[in-house]
Amino acid sequence: MRKLSFVIAMMLCVVGMAQQKAEQPPRLPGMEYGTEKDMPLFYEQLKGELTFPWAWQEKQRKMSFKKWRKAARAEVMKTMQMAPPAPTDYGYEVIATEHRDGYDALKIRFSVNRWERVVAYLLKPLSATQQQEKGRPAILLFHDHGAHFSIGKEKMIKPFGVDSLVMADAEDWAHRCYDDVFVGDELAKAGYVVLCTDALFWGDRGRMEGVRYDSQQALSANLLQMGTSWGAWITWDDIRSAEFLAHLPFVDSNRVGCLGFSMGAYRSWTTAALTDAIKASASICWMNDTEHLMTLTNNQNKGGSAYSMLVPGIRNLMDYADVAAMACPKPTLFFNGYNDKLFPVEGVENSYKRMREVWQSQKADDKLHTKIWQEKHFFNRTMQQEVISFFSSEL
Repeated sequence: MRKLSFVIAMMLCVVGMAQQKAEQPPRLPGMEYGTEKDMPLFYEQLKGELTFPWAWQEKQRKMSFKKWRKAARAEVMKTMQMAPPAPTDYGYEVIATEHRDGYDALKIRFSVNRWERVVAYLLKPLSATQQQEKGRPAILLFHDHGAHFSIGKEKMIKPFGVDSLVMADAEDWAHRCYDDVFVGDELAKAGYVVLCTDALFWGDRGRMEGVRYDSQQALSANLLQMGTSWGAWITWDDIRSAEFLAHLPFVDSNRVGCLGFSMGAYRSWTTAALTDAIKASASICWMNDTEHLMTLTNNQNKGGSAYSMLVPGIRNLMDYADVAAMACPKPTLFFNGYNDKLFPVEGVENSYKRMREVWQSQKADDKLHTKIWQEKHFFNRTMQQEVISFFSSEL
């Protein structure tokens, strides 16, 4: 009976697919169309209208850099409304602890805003416990997107006290993207306090009904209808997490950096640009320009995953590199890959050049580190060691 039901279900599926195909009329000669590959036919003209009036290059003859950065940040913040209310009290609590070689791994909970308390991993070198009066340097880690939502913070820090499936998931992801390394644990071994939370929709902040890729669009649409955006909400959470980390008594608030890969890189340079709590940042495999991302062949134009990094109206102000340049003159590192199909090399080089102009204008050229590796969309061990060396020299 079960076998018969399966056969019937498969037949109905095939019939349904055939009907759907039959209902789609062929593209006939002489008919007019408005889109191609989900892009409007006028997309090149639309890109041509983007002048990025709030870029430093457009404002430097009208105001000082300090005034520009303050005003530009305010303009970006306007696009990120409605902002979640800041927490009146972080309510920091430790849920569980695991002792590791030279550091402690804590599972904690804190208020990221007045409406949400989030679970996070916090790594504390033993010296952070023994020398609280002095404070330790700290790194805020941002996990990637990867169209993989079942874990978030566990992509960056080795989990503990979890189901074997979660552990296997985390180890597999470390293999896929991080060369079999939990980056947060390596930073803790190097003496840094490390914090990593889940972005909304990942890990402990995922769907109650289970993870579905197409739910990204629904979540984004629902937030847009309530006056905010998913991309903005993630950014606000990241800003508040940076402020929380700098607030901890065993952290030196003057030595707080941030690091991320892929979507985490986008989050890293955005957070460094928008809050003074971050003093240095490293961003791996996410930098480009609108010209090369908005094409008929780039992954960015497919929607879906892009919703988590979209803030409506921001391209009317600045391109990606212009936003990142608001972090100047902070020590800032960007790595990209020649073989990264998501980020065309020409767009990477254009963005690096645009940022270089800003750091040079502030006589801080030595604080901007950019490099394109013979690598795909991947954060390998050699890259990780260079990032740790960067933070060691700058923090």
